[in-house]
Amino acid sequence: MASSSPQDVSASSKAVVFIAFVLAIAALYAGRQVFIPVALALVLSFLLTPVVTLLEKIHFGRLPAVLTVLVLSFAFMGAVTWGVASQLVQIMVELPDYKENLDLKIQALHSQKNGNLSKATATVQELNKELTAVPGEISANLAKNREQATRSAHPISVQVAQPPTGFVEDLRSLLGPLAGPLETAAIVIIFTLFMLIKREDLRNRAIRLAGRGKLNVMTQALDDAGRRLSRYLLLQCLVNAGYGLLFGIALYFVGVPHALLWGVFAGVMRFVPYIGSLIAAIGPIAMALAVFPGWHHAGLAFAFFVILELLVSNVVEPLLYGAHTGISSLAILVAAVFWATLWGPVGLILSTPLTVCLIVLGRHVPQLNFLEVVLGDEPVLLPEQCIYQRLLATDMEEARAVAENYLKENSLENLYELVILPALKLAEHDRRASVLGDSAKTFVFESMKEMIEYFGDVYGEPQTTDAEDGESRPQEFLGNAACVPATSGADELVAMMLGQLLRRSNCRAGELKPGSPEEIAASISHGDYRMVVVSSISSISASEARVLCKKLGGISGLHIVMGLWSFESNMARQRLGLGCTGFVTTSLSEAIGEVRRIADPLSAAQAVTESSEA
Repeated sequence: MASSSPQDVSASSKAVVFIAFVLAIAALYAGRQVFIPVALALVLSFLLTPVVTLLEKIHFGRLPAVLTVLVLSFAFMGAVTWGVASQLVQIMVELPDYKENLDLKIQALHSQKNGNLSKATATVQELNKELTAVPGEISANLAKNREQATRSAHPISVQVAQPPTGFVEDLRSLLGPLAGPLETAAIVIIFTLFMLIKREDLRNRAIRLAGRGKLNVMTQALDDAGRRLSRYLLLQCLVNAGYGLLFGIALYFVGVPHALLWGVFAGVMRFVPYIGSLIAAIGPIAMALAVFPGWHHAGLAFAFFVILELLVSNVVEPLLYGAHTGISSLAILVAAVFWATLWGPVGLILSTPLTVCLIVLGRHVPQLNFLEVVLGDEPVLLPEQCIYQRLLATDMEEARAVAENYLKENSLENLYELVILPALKLAEHDRRASVLGDSAKTFVFESMKEMIEYFGDVYGEPQTTDAEDGESRPQEFLGNAACVPATSGADELVAMMLGQLLRRSNCRAGELKPGSPEEIAASISHGDYRMVVVSSISSISASEARVLCKKLGGISGLHIVMGLWSFESNMARQRLGLGCTGFVTTSLSEAIGEVRRIADPLSAAQAVTESSEA
């Protein structure tokens, strides 16, 4: 039997994932009558879990704590809903009283319209009448013929017998349009009750499905995720409730009628990303325009909305739970459209909490890691990967911008060691594997060289010390060091970075060109160097570094530091062998620290010699 190739297995797995994704969306849409209450109950359980836990800590039992929280929560929501509904009915009743004021404002707007625009609109309407005249006549004739045919036919009397109704049908007909929301609320209460009571059992089942032998890691991950998600939802609910309360109070003092309705509407709509607050502000502003004769009250309502939105968005939310939700801006918009399409207005309100839940699952469940990549706002490429990718795309400007952004919060040494050096490793690996073409290789390494030279000119000044008179003065130079690349290419760039960092550490560092071991040994001897740092960024150049280390070991009084940047610490010494007696490191910072350690006794001995000669 022929075995399947890895490409076939990968293609089939992707097909299975795609089919499962489509089926999941279809199931969410077809079963929305069940999934909407489940989603609401899930969000409410995360929201109420901290309160239930607090009651349990003060010696409430699990069931009394859950029942107390649910009764108080739903009683409060019921009271607010009743008040909002009564004010909404009152607005419907009072709406005819506002007709005259609205007519005056509409007439004022009409009087300000451009005359040419009105003429153009009238012309278009006349053309539309002419174009639809013939079809209109045909429709009239067809209707007349149907009427005559109906009159000529003998009517047959039909009597529809209603089947006997049960208690449920009678209750639904009695409640009318409130039957659906009340049924959903009852199901949500039941689901929330069981989720809060059995939350440990649900957590254990999730661990059993996703843990697969990693019980300790998954337990800690899900417990941490549950706490963070509960805290976020609770804070978001409190912030939105406070937002609605302040907005309602402001409208009350402005004089806008039904401030409770608009405050609650603003708090609820703020769960809708981006446009929710703006939609919530339209209602009270329209009410102010309808009730008051001028524009003053509507302007005040809009001003309060702008001030409150700026204050909450830029001060309160970043202070309480960070400046962002962990979701990318595009993912927030896509999630809002997706959930609104599936579940309507309820899905729109739940879009952000549900998306946060999906990101938490993707972060801690390996099988769902793609959710964090697709929906999260964390960078999907590391800085070194981003720099290398932009250089492959011949975009030098963006690559430098990534490095400059990294330097805003990090040192030049961290940039070289944690970003530029790993990017050079990626480029060197592709070059050795013949993946990088000649033109791409030239552009990448030349661009890297330009970036290193640029950052050396801007940030490569030697460090200074504060003298007793308060002025900053350069430190004394510690000694001469040579930075030697094992081979050409990436090793040269690492040697260049080391030279800059050593000069910033007040060492006289020179950068030698790659060559044969004899040529490099002669250059070091003639240059009066006392320390040498050899750089090797690939496993292939490590053999060249080993030969060079043995050659340099014959120079009397020379301290050798071998940098094997692509190896683990325990493997680097084994790769060089016993013939290399120098200090071996895999870190730029450790290499610089070793050079400084070697140079300090040299400078101290030199100072003693100079004082004795004097």
